[in-house]
Amino acid sequence: MKVKAKKHLGQHFLNDENIARDIAEGLTWEGYDRVLEIGPGMGVLTKYILQAKRNIEVVEIDTESVEYLQEVYQPFYPGFKIHSEDFLKMNFAEKFNEQVAILGNFPYNISSQIIFKALEERETVPELCGMFQKEVAERIASKKGTKDYGILSVLAQAYYKCDYLFTVPENVFTPPPKVKSGVIIMKRYRTEIEGITQERFFQVVKAGFGQRRKTLRNALKSLGIPEQLNDHEFLNLRAEQLSVEDFIELTKLMQ
Repeated sequence: MKVKAKKHLGQHFLNDENIARDIAEGLTWEGYDRVLEIGPGMGVLTKYILQAKRNIEVVEIDTESVEYLQEVYQPFYPGFKIHSEDFLKMNFAEKFNEQVAILGNFPYNISSQIIFKALEERETVPELCGMFQKEVAERIASKKGTKDYGILSVLAQAYYKCDYLFTVPENVFTPPPKVKSGVIIMKRYRTEIEGITQERFFQVVKAGFGQRRKTLRNALKSLGIPEQLNDHEFLNLRAEQLSVEDFIELTKLMQ
């Protein structure tokens, strides 16, 4: 039985075993003993976790892939759990009562949403390792002052240490995508930021980058800049010039 890649699901099946092994081995297994793989397809990553006798569950929206995994893997690995549903709609509180890392060759069409979901569930997700479209992977791991540095960079790095691991060429997928891919790892180092609410932090970051060519004095006008902040040096800078910690400090001043 073979699974046909479906364009509307953003599926590109990895067919290079060495790269699959390298991604699976990117997990550190520090502080957790369970992994949730998103969009396993035909299990090219899954099998390396199963073979290592580690705990892995998968979430797959494609019913054809679910049938394949049930037929090829489930009979040989008792306890291997398949969630036949949409990852973005998963209720983590219901499904997991322990720490669970995220792994995957992530569908390009929902890659940013996967990061935002992981951030939403960060108390349960200590680590994320996987493959994105290269420009998205670079954006997540980029530092201030670079063209890729933006909303995704700041929000992810506020809670996770993000490292770009390696680039993957187009020809190792079926069907091959039109762009290169990049593998990253995100390791959580905090779940909350003292002195600010997540809602306000997200508002400030999104507004700052929403008009990234403007100074923050202009970009943040819609949020209401406190009078006592008018002379602060941050307001004369553009969003890309502020580090993650600068954005946290700015949010405290904007509370």
